[in-house]
Amino acid sequence: MASRTRRRGAEHGARGGSSRRHAPEHRARAAAPRRRRVPMRLLLPCLVLVALMAMLMLRGYVHSEILADHRVAPATANDRVPKDVLTGGPVIDTRNGKAATLRVPDDKVVLTFDDGPDPEWTPKVLDALKRNNAHAVFFITGTMASRYPDLVERMVDEGHEIGLHTFNHPDLSYQSKKRIDWELSQNQLALAGAAGIRSSLFRPPYSSKSKNMDNNSWPVTEYIGSRGYLTVVNDSDSEDWRKPGVEQIVRNSTPKKGEGAIVLMHDSGGDRHQTVQALDTLIPQLQSQGYEFRNLTEALKAPSAHTQVTGPELWKGKAWVFLVGASASITSILVVGLAAIGFLVIARFGLMLLLSAMHARRTRRRDFTWGPNAPITEPVSVLVPAYNEAKCIENTVLSLTRSEHPIEIIVIDDGSSDGTARIVEAMGLPNVRVVRQLNAGKPAALNRGLANARYDLIVMMDGDTVFEPSTVGELVQPFADPRVGAVAGNAKVGNKDTLIGAWQHIEYVMGFNLDRRMYDVLQCMPTIPGAVGAFRRSALERVGGMSDDTLAEDTDITMALHRDGWRVVYAEKARAWTEAPESVQQLWSQRYRWSYGTMQAIWKHRRALVEKGPSGRFGRVGLPLVSLFMVLAPLLAPLIDVFLIYGLIFGPTEKTILAWFGVLAIQAACATYAFILDRERLTPLISLPLQQILYRQLMYVVLLQSWITALTGGRLRWQKLRRMGGVSAPPTVPAQDRQILDERPVR
Repeated sequence: MASRTRRRGAEHGARGGSSRRHAPEHRARAAAPRRRRVPMRLLLPCLVLVALMAMLMLRGYVHSEILADHRVAPATANDRVPKDVLTGGPVIDTRNGKAATLRVPDDKVVLTFDDGPDPEWTPKVLDALKRNNAHAVFFITGTMASRYPDLVERMVDEGHEIGLHTFNHPDLSYQSKKRIDWELSQNQLALAGAAGIRSSLFRPPYSSKSKNMDNNSWPVTEYIGSRGYLTVVNDSDSEDWRKPGVEQIVRNSTPKKGEGAIVLMHDSGGDRHQTVQALDTLIPQLQSQGYEFRNLTEALKAPSAHTQVTGPELWKGKAWVFLVGASASITSILVVGLAAIGFLVIARFGLMLLLSAMHARRTRRRDFTWGPNAPITEPVSVLVPAYNEAKCIENTVLSLTRSEHPIEIIVIDDGSSDGTARIVEAMGLPNVRVVRQLNAGKPAALNRGLANARYDLIVMMDGDTVFEPSTVGELVQPFADPRVGAVAGNAKVGNKDTLIGAWQHIEYVMGFNLDRRMYDVLQCMPTIPGAVGAFRRSALERVGGMSDDTLAEDTDITMALHRDGWRVVYAEKARAWTEAPESVQQLWSQRYRWSYGTMQAIWKHRRALVEKGPSGRFGRVGLPLVSLFMVLAPLLAPLIDVFLIYGLIFGPTEKTILAWFGVLAIQAACATYAFILDRERLTPLISLPLQQILYRQLMYVVLLQSWITALTGGRLRWQKLRRMGGVSAPPTVPAQDRQILDERPVR
């Protein structure tokens, strides 16, 4: 992956760095006015997210009865039910504008089953009918037929008849004509997709015998007849939904001696064990009395109620059934993903809380020292790569001149066109040197600075970052341990007054610094931030210096040091204040580069998984953790919010809200603990819920776009972030007070 995406010069840079690769021809091209177009790679993640959400909504739509019993004003009709209907048979025909009823001939029984097909009970009902050589009528709902089309097809193949029972099972007495038409058309669409047929039989939900029809249900029956349907109610209600026992179901279903009957039963909606047992008793018993079990049109000796569907209507139905099946499969995958992200979130938070507390207690003990050579007092070379940092460079350099530790400052001007180098030179400060080079990128600038450094300890920072007076001294103290090859400092957001800044502030304190404590204890620190990091010269030279193989050379160099056997640790007191992106577009550009660069670094160092020694240890501990927590978990995290929306719409609403707030509470607890460890004010955490709703989705789309770029072999260019130069270090805390603060116990 790294080899495909590698591009020197204008296309390379490093996370957290302020120098950017812009060759002159690129700058000239950028200066020319052009029409901005949305790149396809930017649209793809959004389209994928919309498609997944649409599939999930489709699944919820056909797996629930969200629209069922959605009652509007009841049908207003003063027409009385015709006497012939009240005293007539259970088959009501109003297709010609007149009411007529039909009865099943004597010695004929039509078994009817409502609310299916059900994946558990419908096959058992069909098996019982087949065992007893009986046909029946199944009044199916569109939601169930869409989910289990194979069962509908089996019904037709085995000679049973299909009737409509609406799509969502609402009480039609409370629905408008538009809603009734919709229920019928969607029910037919599902039937066409499942079995390639239409049906002219219909049974309203919650129907009863014709003698029980009231003035509200009669207008519905008239209207449905005008749409070309026969309405089928019943003569006998088994009341199997009450689960009264097999014997009682048989008694309720048995017609008067010799008379024909339409019997109402159910093959869905709950436990139908008694129904299946009753069939094996009822059918042989009545057959021995001379009864025949036929479907409706067989019993009436009428043309079949089924009509074959062809052409566009058939393909619409098949497409519908396919999409419903696909949505169920995708939802199952998403549920697995949700379980995975739940496990990862809990595991990560648990590890962070446990290991960060261990780290803080160890490093804050009064007798703690980094090693036998403590304290470190030797001078340090500070490298400041800068590309077009005119607004920031003065604050950066001035903050370094206040350092309590002896340093030399080397500003490497990476071909700036805004006078960055001249600003530094005009300051005329001692121990500050400016090294100029043609624009070649941050790794080249750092390597150039390393070649010009006088001392063996090297501190690297960004041109938009400011240090506290104690930062350099705290940053190099871990080198008292000769095994330490690099040190990660505590990078903080300096411009956190805006909402985006506050969100990034939470992310830096919780997601970066709390993580670094955990990785320090596990000895697999993945990244030394470009804004504040320190290295042994010998360690850098052994791994070949800074590399431009990836867009995250800070992650790349950190992994290389681990593989070379060096320890990489975290110095929480080495605080640096950096300027975070202040717009969504700039934040997108930065995080896109970070995510993609991290993937490149993981891919570059993948051989560590199978190597021995320090490299193998990092490969089998560090790489999996980084992949899980920095690549996979953020990719799956939005599933929490996707299922929140799903649960709010389709239920169970209360449990969904409680679950979401439970996850938020865990995050809030970890964030609070991280802020306390870093001695930060808790006020920004007020925006944490909003961050989880909006910011996480942005990070998800960024990561998804990074995946697409990586899988398609795309190339990502550096984009210079616009700096405002408003970041400065907080007021200096006296050394004695700082010691008191730093030695406060962790609770």
